[in-house]
Amino acid sequence: MSLRQILGKIALWFSVIVIVSPAILFFVWMLSLSVKYEIDNASYPPILIPDRFAWQNYADVLKSNRFITYFFNTLIVTGSATLLSLLVGVPAGYGIARMNAHRAAIVILIARITPGLSYLIPLFLMFQWIGLLGTLWPQIIIHLVVTVPIVIWIMIGYFETTPLELEEAARIDGATRWQIFAHVALPMARPGIAVAFILAVIFSWNNFVFGIVLAGRETRTLPVAVYNMISFDQLSWGPLAAAALLVTLPVLLLTMFAQRQIVAGLTAGAVKGG
Repeated sequence: MSLRQILGKIALWFSVIVIVSPAILFFVWMLSLSVKYEIDNASYPPILIPDRFAWQNYADVLKSNRFITYFFNTLIVTGSATLLSLLVGVPAGYGIARMNAHRAAIVILIARITPGLSYLIPLFLMFQWIGLLGTLWPQIIIHLVVTVPIVIWIMIGYFETTPLELEEAARIDGATRWQIFAHVALPMARPGIAVAFILAVIFSWNNFVFGIVLAGRETRTLPVAVYNMISFDQLSWGPLAAAALLVTLPVLLLTMFAQRQIVAGLTAGAVKGG
């Protein structure tokens, strides 16, 4: 190995450490806050590992603030938005890929990078007018603004890289376009569908802005519920950090187990469509 390659590897690892270390530090500090009593959280100099662990913080979060209700709300909103986005996005991605509609792909990308707040105000007025405000339906529908472009963009990349020979053979045998899509294209695109599902779940589960505006008292999702634990009168860092970790844990585990598929999906979705 040459000196240039060694210096390149050192520079690479140094860059990785510089980029990743703040996130790791914040996560470790939040974990430390969640297992400490308030007297330790307020101590100076700060204590990273306490003498006594306050596991009661997690028990208090699970017992109070209707955490289970908000968990099921998040599960319903995320599951429904993900399922609907797959039902819409997978056929749309296939159609755009097979028609070589590159301009449509660019429109999808623009819709993906457009801030969600651009859609929030008109949709808020519409939901208020039809009487759905405060229910779970507005959150499910508006989450599609985030999840559908993700699914379509990823599926365009996968369908553009799948071989056309099998589809042409099925067409020669008399299969219709729908039969080709259902029995030939979909089985080949299962890895892409899995990646689209994972990313849709992550983006929907972590969404905060839509929930805080559209949710009612009984239809809050977990990110909004954690935010509502913050008050000006009293701020308990231990339960707050414990709640934040409980909200983050499902997505964190999903990301850790599916990191290879996520990277492959992002790469495939960025190969073509320009």
